[in-house]
Amino acid sequence: MKPKIILAAMILSGSSQLWAAPAPVSEAASSQSSIEKRLASLESMMQSRNFLQAELQQQLNLLQDEVSQIRGVTEEQSYKLEKVLQRQRELYQEIENRVSQAYSQPAAVPATDYAQPNDSQAYSSDLSENEAYERAVALIMKDKRYDQAIPEFQTFLKTYPESVYASNAHYWLGQLLTIKNDGVKAVDHFRVVVNEYPNSNKRPDAMLKLGTLLKEQGLTDESLKILNELVTQYPSTTAAKLATDRLSN
Repeated sequence: MKPKIILAAMILSGSSQLWAAPAPVSEAASSQSSIEKRLASLESMMQSRNFLQAELQQQLNLLQDEVSQIRGVTEEQSYKLEKVLQRQRELYQEIENRVSQAYSQPAAVPATDYAQPNDSQAYSSDLSENEAYERAVALIMKDKRYDQAIPEFQTFLKTYPESVYASNAHYWLGQLLTIKNDGVKAVDHFRVVVNEYPNSNKRPDAMLKLGTLLKEQGLTDESLKILNELVTQYPSTTAAKLATDRLSN
């Protein structure tokens, strides 16, 4: 009887173990599913991150290209501006050289009294202000008659003292008298341009000429004052560039 009871107990015990065994398999499957979900989530996050990084890199590359283009344009404009300024300085010097060379050659006509122009150089009463000024300028730029240009401008200033070209006329007289080695009278005309015509486009050049003549006449302090004012007031002009060179020398 006892062996039968023992056998039954063993069967029941094995049966309970068989029924309880599937539980760990279910938990493992659930755990594996959770891990797979997490891995999928991490993979999705990495893909999103990589996409954002790629997009940001693309935008950064575009910005760098734009900056490079802007830098290139700026450098090109700076180069062109410097070339223009250099050309202006060369033309400025060329005009002075040509006028100086013309005075170094034998005069084609007798010397005249610049204080009292003769009748052939006087203006007729029907000449307009513009025609009178253009005639005086043409003696310099077209006809190369520099000696005759001096009385022509003097007559122009007497006839049209309030002319809009008055500052230009004083400037040209200063230029011509400088080349004629009459620095004292030239200074007077350049002073008129500097002191009485603050809005004249000839003022920077007049300041340069005035400062140079004052230095030649031994008035160094006044010369330095004028040249420094030129550099301060008109820093981007050719005259200011030349004044800077002369101050440094």
